[in-house]
Order: sequence, then C-alpha cells, then structure tokens
Amino acid sequence: MKKKFKLTDLLIFIISTELVGALSSMFSGGRFSEYYSSLTKPPIAPPGWVFPAAWALLYALMAAACYLVYLSDSVHRDTALKLYVLQLFVNFLWSPVFFGAGSFGGAVIIAAVLLVTVALTTIAFFRISDLAGMLFLPYLIWSAYGLYLSVGFLVLNK
Repeated sequence: MKKKFKLTDLLIFIISTELVGALSSMFSGGRFSEYYSSLTKPPIAPPGWVFPAAWALLYALMAAACYLVYLSDSVHRDTALKLYVLQLFVNFLWSPVFFGAGSFGGAVIIAAVLLVTVALTTIAFFRISDLAGMLFLPYLIWSAYGLYLSVGFLVLNK
C-alpha cells in the first residue's frame, strides 16, 4: 500500500539529511574558509561561500527525492533507500577526510566512490519516480564536479 504524503514527514527527511551535512562539518575541524582559501584551486573552482549554500540546497533536494521513493510501493524501493543511505554515508566522509585530515588522495577516492554511489542511487530513483530521479540529478552533477575539484586539489597542492 502506498504511503500518504505528510509535510511533517518530508520535513523530517530534509532535517535528517541536512543534519548529516552538519555532522560531517563538525567532524571536519571547522577551519573551512581559511583552509580552502590557502589552497591552490583548479580552474572553475568556486569561492568558498558557494559550498554551504549549494550543499543546503542539494541536501534538501536529495531528501525530497528520498521521501518520494519512501512513499512509493515499488518493489525496488528498499534497494533504492539502501543506496541512498550508502551514498549519504560516503558523502559524510568527504569533509572530515579533506578538511579534517587534509588528505587529498583520500578525498579523491571518496569522491570517486561517491560519484558511483550517487549515480546508482539516481538510476534507482528514476526506476521508481521520474520526479525523484530529476531531483537527484543536480547532486549527481555536483558529485562529478566534486570529483574534478578533488583531483584538482590533489594535483595542485602536493
């Protein structure tokens, strides 16, 4: 039986996903702007203020997509939700590794794994809901961009 939409449940999904980002930041040491500004940046790297705004929006879109999948009665729902949790865990790891540990190589590996898990989640979401898949596409694009930036930081800041 398909679940009924509830605004409070959607807000719980959004807040929970945003909380993952906040916890990741907390475990990163909190020195983002000074650390980021000290790095040699690859071409088309954004200014530091872009990241919090972009992530706030992306986390909200991700959560809304996940909520749509959660509401579905698709036989693929559980697999899609497990992929969502997996990619969210990988996402959580990137900031502590890049900012907290200062490991550019580790950040590249995590960014590559993240791109794969986000791609798989996007495909799984599209199988269930076109809207959920579309809501996840900006995150897929951002993840590819994040891998580019991670590789750029590794190459330029040895």
